[in-house]
Amino acid sequence: MSTYTVAVIGTGPDPSNPTVEGFAMGYRHTEAYATDDRFELVGAADIIEENGRAFGNHFDLEEENVYVDYEEMLADLEPDVVSVCVPPAIHRPVVITCARSGVVDAIHCEKPMADTWEDARTMVQECWRRDVQLTFNRQRRFGKPFTEAKRLIEEGEIGSLERIEIGWGDFYDTGAHSVDLACMFNDEYTADWVLAGLDYREEDVRFGSHQENQMWAQWRYENGVYGVASTGPGADLVGAAFLIRGSEGAIRIDVEDGPMLELERGGERTEVDVGSETLHHSGQEESRFGSHFHDRAVGEVADALDEEREPVLSGRRGLTTAEILFAGYESVRTRGRVDLPFDLDDNPLEALVESGKLTPEVPDE
Repeated sequence: MSTYTVAVIGTGPDPSNPTVEGFAMGYRHTEAYATDDRFELVGAADIIEENGRAFGNHFDLEEENVYVDYEEMLADLEPDVVSVCVPPAIHRPVVITCARSGVVDAIHCEKPMADTWEDARTMVQECWRRDVQLTFNRQRRFGKPFTEAKRLIEEGEIGSLERIEIGWGDFYDTGAHSVDLACMFNDEYTADWVLAGLDYREEDVRFGSHQENQMWAQWRYENGVYGVASTGPGADLVGAAFLIRGSEGAIRIDVEDGPMLELERGGERTEVDVGSETLHHSGQEESRFGSHFHDRAVGEVADALDEEREPVLSGRRGLTTAEILFAGYESVRTRGRVDLPFDLDDNPLEALVESGKLTPEVPDE
């Protein structure tokens, strides 16, 4: 069994007080690494020196292994694996610098992938060119509500898959999970087109990026399966976090006032056992036990390295989700259907706000 040295870039602030400014995901990643004997934490870097020191003290790092400059850390420590836990807008320069360092074998990056489609594609391309494994922390793929739903689909319990409806969270941030899960349910097929509309009346900035208040989006995968997302005030339209429809039945995940996972066939609805697992956690203790599936995500990072295969969380697969998200925003900007693949340099939602075409009201302090 191989042992991989790990360094974290972007430790984040106090993890006991997560906000939309920062969720201290560096701590969550490191707690997960601590559950797997194949990983050894050797260093951390954060541009805010006090955050880095607090992180180092928390995880018993030597003072000299805590850095402000992550490039200096890479040169000094030559880590095998790097967790990138900085805001999405700076994923690209950090990931590419790690890939080009010549010392890193794998990069495990937080989601969303990036704040532009171009940045997302460039990161994947640069890591592929240098044979550096790139994964994104879409850890919910390992949650039992989702893996059991996938099993039911594969075993034909609902017949042929026809449509996946999402009624959970938002489109960009939560969508990095929910749309990714829809792609998983549909065997990783890419989308042909996206058509969408949104409402943005009240300013909502998360991790430095604007996030709409309500979104309606429809897309069609290349195999004919449809995806639908109805978020914000329209989320209750779906009646669950996910409604997966097939030719002979349906699967519901996180049913309103109902079970976590439910199978419907012949007009009868049956609860499917997923233990204590939910959309968000495995039911274990939160501290140091990977309760939010992060332990399973970093386990996949090591498994893929050991087995020299594409990870379940690969950047290539992540591009399918990112393409749908940015095409949804582009559909809003162009007021029409966006056919894929497409070229896009900017973030259409950010551009609409910057141009004044979307003018959300800033909440009172």
